[in-house]
Amino acid sequence: MAEEKNQENKNNSKVEDYELIDRAIGGDQSAYDKLMKKYYNLVHNLIFRMIYNKEDVEDLAQEAFIKAFNSLDKFDRQFAFSTWLYKIASNNCIDYLRKKKLNTVSIDKEIDSEDEDLRFEIPDVEFKPDRNIIEDERKTLLEEAIASLPEKYRAVILMRHSEEMEYEEIAKKLKLPLGTVKAHIFRGRELLNKYLKDKIIHY
Repeated sequence: MAEEKNQENKNNSKVEDYELIDRAIGGDQSAYDKLMKKYYNLVHNLIFRMIYNKEDVEDLAQEAFIKAFNSLDKFDRQFAFSTWLYKIASNNCIDYLRKKKLNTVSIDKEIDSEDEDLRFEIPDVEFKPDRNIIEDERKTLLEEAIASLPEKYRAVILMRHSEEMEYEEIAKKLKLPLGTVKAHIFRGRELLNKYLKDKIIHY
């Protein structure tokens, strides 16, 4: 009886997720919020178990949701949304851990930051003359994207990524609840991602 009830709850949860996904794809912001609220703690805990770095867990959790929300139209409904979301979060952690192993990176390669706006460059024998031009274009695009953000999102994005302030510091400085700061950073990143999605030049 308990197993049947458990299965029924799982089925109901799937149906709810699919309805929210349809609404989100249709542009309903509240559907995104409900999906995030439903799975945030689970994703947060999953990431924490993988990286053991409390300072970066919040950022990685938000990034996982942004990636998932930007790919909702590609979600395969033969799987549970939670399974798909956890896979995205896990891959995000793996990428993070790889980037942390900077001592294994060849010295003739660049070391990219998470947000592509900061870059540590080491001269190499294969220098491309147009690289500086491309980097300048990327930097300009990012600056334009940040400038296009509404004031409340622009402020927290600059504090978090330019000044590298912790969430708690930002909340204290702006005299805002911590939850509001997290929500603003998430929304700001989401808007930046949409702005830059088709404009970043790859080489």
